Amino acid sequence: MIIMGMPLWAWIVFYVLVFVMLVIDLKMFARKGEHEVNVGEALKMTGVWIGVSLLFCAGIYFFYPVDAHEKATEFLAGYLIEKSLSMDNLFVFLMLFSFFGIERKYQHEVLFWGIFGALVLRSVFIFAGAAMVERFEWVLGLFGLFLLYTGAKMFAHDDEQQGDPGNNFIVRLFKRFFPVTDKMHEDHFFVKEANKKGTLRWVATPLFITLLVIETTDVAFAVDSIPAVFSVSRDPFIVLTSNIFAILGLRALYFALAAVAKYFTYLKYGLGIILIFVGIKMLLAMNEYINALGSYVGLQLNMPHIEVPTLWSLAFIFGVLVLSMGLSVLISKKS
Repeated sequence: MIIMGMPLWAWIVFYVLVFVMLVIDLKMFARKGEHEVNVGEALKMTGVWIGVSLLFCAGIYFFYPVDAHEKATEFLAGYLIEKSLSMDNLFVFLMLFSFFGIERKYQHEVLFWGIFGALVLRSVFIFAGAAMVERFEWVLGLFGLFLLYTGAKMFAHDDEQQGDPGNNFIVRLFKRFFPVTDKMHEDHFFVKEANKKGTLRWVATPLFITLLVIETTDVAFAVDSIPAVFSVSRDPFIVLTSNIFAILGLRALYFALAAVAKYFTYLKYGLGIILIFVGIKMLLAMNEYINALGSYVGLQLNMPHIEVPTLWSLAFIFGVLVLSMGLSVLISKKS
């Protein structure tokens, strides 16, 4: 049975591998509530996840049924795009944990289930996006325009103007149907508390509310990152696996970055440039539809078809990411 160009067994093997890695991460690295994850441990965990991702990439390079070398390059480019954009995610997580007063030793619990939820949501989004692109290729042009918009927005975004996460629509809706306590109960998402009548009832803790906000925030980030990965590959298997492998290492990367977040104040500009680049790359490949639209409104555009090689994209994204992080550290130290 073939699903999205790959045999069913390949999808099953991939998701079994993901499940095993999540269990290993939870059992070996978490040690729930026992201690705070320090930077050294986080860097080791990050190295493990990057190593596993590169091994998977090597597997694609040697065993992928068609265009294996090109597919491996596409996987690396997609992985790097998702990894770089997810760093912006991590700074939002840092703000949310601070807002809700979640102690560092309980943050890993929220991150684990947040990442698990993100894996499910990303899978649904990518399958839906791949089916849409296969049927309506012109949708990629809309993706490109949207990425140009979000990339430009990165330059206008003010970090000081943060909304109140407690006013999140999903949180307000949840509170209408389920009681919530303001008290922390260690690493528990739900506990039993007595109401005014003395009757015990289940209530959600701030830990669960934080998880709820993180899940809804990830949906917004997925709207940016998934179209960006489609700019380097239209193969659903490559788009999905590169996206998910980048997400799997987020928890470790968070604890590594949390200690040095103040040094990456200019990273968002690099991410904005990356989004604008992949948006332009998408639009350059959509010349046929752009020319047709021009003819429809009476313009003869004659835009040529330009394909930016995946290797060039990979080099550009990596270069911008390194440069923006390096400048951030350098300027922060001078300040």
